Amino acid sequence: MSKYEPLWEYLQKDANETIKLTFADIKKIIGIDIDHSFLTYKKDAKKYGYTVGKISLKEEHIQFSKI
Repeated sequence: MSKYEPLWEYLQKDANETIKLTFADIKKIIGIDIDHSFLTYKKDAKKYGYTVGKISLKEEHIQFSKI
């Protein structure tokens, strides 16, 4: 199980077409700060019905879209 598994499960339970989560929101969900390894694991979101869209380092948020 990856450290991002709780995030993917959170997304899977959401009914919205798009979800924008801040880095702080993600930390609450997974229990740790998001780090550069997210770029490697973001492809796993597809297994849970979402794709990773815009990642804003400046605004510290990530947008997810339902497949």
